[in-house]
Amino acid sequence: MKTIEIIGYKRANLGKAGSQKLRDEGLVPCVLYGGNEQVHFYTPMVLFRELVYTNEAHFVHLNIEGEESQGILQEVQFHPVSEIILHADFLRISEDRKIKMNIPARLVGQAPGVSKGGTLVQKRSSLKVYAFPKDMPDHIDVDVAALDFHHAIKVGDINVEGLEFMDPKQASVAVVEVPRAAKMAAEEAAAAPAEGAAPAADAKKEAPKKEEGKK
Repeated sequence: MKTIEIIGYKRANLGKAGSQKLRDEGLVPCVLYGGNEQVHFYTPMVLFRELVYTNEAHFVHLNIEGEESQGILQEVQFHPVSEIILHADFLRISEDRKIKMNIPARLVGQAPGVSKGGTLVQKRSSLKVYAFPKDMPDHIDVDVAALDFHHAIKVGDINVEGLEFMDPKQASVAVVEVPRAAKMAAEEAAAAPAEGAAPAADAKKEAPKKEEGKK
């Protein structure tokens, strides 16, 4: 897995006002967890470009005023409207301890259902895995070459050596959806009476009434 360097500077003021001032200056308040203590720092927002806006996972080499650590981006918070990064959490890692990461999933291959007019839909853009850092991949390839109508590739169908998948095994990763027009045509054909079939008899017929005075 590739590594991206993040250069940071320790924070003195940890209040909300201080955090907002950093954001106004194009900086991101951050926290590094793991180890003996938490480290509060800030870093230029531009350094997150290759770390966040990508379809690959990365390790992070943190250099906070000369103190270097290996880590991963554990969580990032965005502004709901402007999508500016509000805060980021990093986690220290070591080669002898397993970690959890969300790894992007890539669909590869040509699904037979697509060649028949269906639409390939990716249900999960990433998969949560548990592994040693040395086994963590940049991304996970999901082969859809056998995917036809009414079938799905589930988490339990994916097997990568060294990775333990944390998502539910029955969760769908990719499916081929039947085109709406084809689905409606099939429903209409199933609902239409078979050609040459006799009209259905009335379920109930009114019994003849007895004339009054007759037994």
